[in-house]
Amino acid sequence: MSTPPDAAGHTPVVVIVGSSIGGVRAAQALRSEGFRGRILLVGEEEALPYDKPPLSKQFLVGQWDADKVGLLTEDAAARDRIELRLGVGATRLDVAERRVWLSDGADLAYDWLIIATGASARPSPWRPGSGVHVVRTLGDSGSLREELRRPGPVVVVGGGFIGAEAAATARALGHEVTVVDPMPTPIGRVVGPEIGRYFTDLHHRHGVETRFGVGVERIEGEAGDLRVGLTDGSTVQAATVVVGIGAVPNDGWLADSGLPLDNGILCDEYCRTLDAPNVFAIGDVARWFHPRHRERLRVEHWTNAVEMAVCAAHNIAHPEDLRAHSPVEYVWSDQYDWKIQIVGRPTQGSRHELVGDLEGEKPRAAVLYTDDRGRLHGAVTVNWPKALVQCRRLMTGGAGFDEALERISALGGASGHPQEGVRETRPGTGERAGGA
Repeated sequence: MSTPPDAAGHTPVVVIVGSSIGGVRAAQALRSEGFRGRILLVGEEEALPYDKPPLSKQFLVGQWDADKVGLLTEDAAARDRIELRLGVGATRLDVAERRVWLSDGADLAYDWLIIATGASARPSPWRPGSGVHVVRTLGDSGSLREELRRPGPVVVVGGGFIGAEAAATARALGHEVTVVDPMPTPIGRVVGPEIGRYFTDLHHRHGVETRFGVGVERIEGEAGDLRVGLTDGSTVQAATVVVGIGAVPNDGWLADSGLPLDNGILCDEYCRTLDAPNVFAIGDVARWFHPRHRERLRVEHWTNAVEMAVCAAHNIAHPEDLRAHSPVEYVWSDQYDWKIQIVGRPTQGSRHELVGDLEGEKPRAAVLYTDDRGRLHGAVTVNWPKALVQCRRLMTGGAGFDEALERISALGGASGHPQEGVRETRPGTGERAGGA
């Protein structure tokens, strides 16, 4: 348990670098775990901490304002004795001296450091005069929101979660929308091409044009009059372009720190950085050892950042009772009228079964993925929260695929049997594993 000032008058200090969901939840969890020392939360942006999932949805469409997406008010921070240092980024770390330098020239000494600097949108390689946007920060989303108030077609580059959500939002605002991605189906990297085709149909049903299987070669012009040249030789006109082509971990400021960096900060199963056990890394910037998968992962999902924050806070407050971070992966996305929830690692499976219907007027279904050893490896649900909860519980308990299929089929609310035509499809290949 953390202690008040020692005999020498020293008060334990935790410095948290990064003021998004991971950093805020780490600070709050430290207090919940009984830490009684100082907590300093450092954020590069001047704005109070805010949540990012709404930036491509409710905030972008104008339903929510900046206050609605807030994570931590000044009053709440004061109540939990969280000291805010906003508008300054971390520029250097001295592990041996236990000290972080900030962009305003100040430095902070710490007993424990939590790095929660997240990731940045992968920059657009296409740089016309204006009109090209990414969606990662409140400022990004605010600028795009202003531009979407003007008429004109929108081209979204990237068919992943951010791209699909931005496309759905732009369409809801009345724009003509085209989604471009070199993959054959949207979010195919997550669900496989056989299920990915249903997401293509989802775009089409809402009037969005798709150009999958082609890439972007160039973007020319300026806002209101952009020409997007594709690798098949065609050109798409746009007033606005949204680029959602992935993210890169914000670990550049640690280049000379001595911490091991390889697509993120390398950590053990307790979220401690290698060779510096008093330095923790959480969220999108961390690449930690997953005990169940027996490999290092970097997961760019909201839930993972929250769960890592709680794990790191516990391990700082209770070093005698270390807990490993060994989650069942979970991510969600809201696209048009679909609530999409994903657990586990679907494309690591060798085949899948679809329970329910993804083609009717009110689609509700669960796709269960298995590996060659008959385990439940992952699941994707659409508009079926009860199935999602059950799948997550089954995966946590190590259930077999047949048991999971039986339980999900028995839930009701869907067709109750695997849908014909996708039985035993091998995700990632499009090949059939059986004769269905």
